[in-house]
Amino acid sequence: MMVIKTSIRVVIFASGNGTNLQVITDQAKQGNLSVDIVAVVSDNEDAYALERARKENIKTIYVNPECYPDRVSYDNALKREIEVLEPDLIVLAGFMRILSKEFVDDFENKIMNIHPSLLPKYKGLNTHERVLAAGDTYHGATVHFVTAELDDGPIIIQEKVPVLPTDSAAVLQQRVHECEYEIYPRAIQWFADGILSTGNAQ
Repeated sequence: MMVIKTSIRVVIFASGNGTNLQVITDQAKQGNLSVDIVAVVSDNEDAYALERARKENIKTIYVNPECYPDRVSYDNALKREIEVLEPDLIVLAGFMRILSKEFVDDFENKIMNIHPSLLPKYKGLNTHERVLAAGDTYHGATVHFVTAELDDGPIIIQEKVPVLPTDSAAVLQQRVHECEYEIYPRAIQWFADGILSTGNAQ
């Protein structure tokens, strides 16, 4: 008996170039991801991620942070925009805002993020520079469920990359990006397959 996979509804949040968004979109088009990307949301009107979405005929939503007095009211506006889309999963792909506890609680176990370090090491920004400054021999990327704590939450998958003596931050960043492009679609498909939950994340 043939099993027909159903696609989950995914909303992607992005603030910048959107390279992870492009990888996810390409994987979905190739039939490697059981997802329907119903919208791309940004806090940056000029984010190239929005242009990538338009080229793929994906709905785009821009919510201007300057129109709201604080994080909670901004996140309430985000919530109103995406609730009607009924997403099964929210994927953070370079979204450069910290989501409020209220927002995270409303979408508990339905928000996934990728971070360019081997969490719990190097939470926050400038991870590549910090790895080089520390003299680490390995760097990497982590996909995790989002909680109210910065770059925290149950780890879904991690992958290491070597740090070479000749590495600059830019070269190391590119190596980590290639790692991200491998593990983020994998984690999303695990979620789509129903084999992933916070209970079996690390």
